[in-house]
Amino acid sequence: MFYNMSSEQKIPPESPKGPDTDFNKENAKEHFPEDRNTPALPTPNTQSQPDNMEVHHHSHAHGKKNRKAYFWEFLMLFLAVFCGSLAEYQLEHKIEKERERQFIGSLINDIATDTVSLESIIHFRERREKRMDSLTFLLNNDASKTGDIYFHAIYVTRNISIRFVPSDGTIQQLKNSGGFRLIRNRKVADSISSYDVAIRNLLKQAENETEIMHSYYESAGKKFDGLVFDRMLDENNLIIRPKDNPPLAPFSVADLREFNYTLYPVKSINKATRREEKIFLKKAQNLLALLKKEYDIK
Repeated sequence: MFYNMSSEQKIPPESPKGPDTDFNKENAKEHFPEDRNTPALPTPNTQSQPDNMEVHHHSHAHGKKNRKAYFWEFLMLFLAVFCGSLAEYQLEHKIEKERERQFIGSLINDIATDTVSLESIIHFRERREKRMDSLTFLLNNDASKTGDIYFHAIYVTRNISIRFVPSDGTIQQLKNSGGFRLIRNRKVADSISSYDVAIRNLLKQAENETEIMHSYYESAGKKFDGLVFDRMLDENNLIIRPKDNPPLAPFSVADLREFNYTLYPVKSINKATRREEKIFLKKAQNLLALLKKEYDIK
């Protein structure tokens, strides 16, 4: 639709833009009748908007920390690390204490086994010494009782009955694995070390005895029949006294003197080793009592 305007009709001059100068509501309805039912949009208040705007300045004042704040942070961190280390130390201490008691319990069993073995060996050495005394007497005074001579002579070579094999598995484990550091009781640790040294000395004594026995074997082979000795052992390797008088090999006075000379060191080392074994037995019994007392083990 086109509208014609007359020459007399003047266009009003533009006035400054504002909320009331663009169009009023009635004129808008007359010029645009199709928009009469359309809701009017709110007119922005351009004048008041600058007055309501706020300028936000970002301040970092809340991020600053003083020395007191740093101190408390450091203290909390230190306490956390310290408490963690303390808990770890307590756990490790508990584990080591349990391992210590396990080692001590095992060591007590080993020492108890050693004492039983030593008591049996010492008793056999005492009987062995008497047999050697009787052998020496019969050979030099009444060689006709050959059955008794063979019976006494067989005890001289029964080394298996006098061989001490220590139960030192626990001590060796303590030494090889650094377990001695677990033994916090200094008195106990020193006693265990002394016990271990005594074991080594006793084993060295046994080596010396074995060397001395070699000389005796050579001399005894010239006097005794090995087949007779073989018949004197039953299926359990126990000694049976001969019922007859098996013959001895012929020997001269010089041969007898040689035999006496080779038998003497055997008797001597038997006495010396028995003495050392008694000392060692006493040490084992004392250590056993000490361990049970210090660790409250029945």
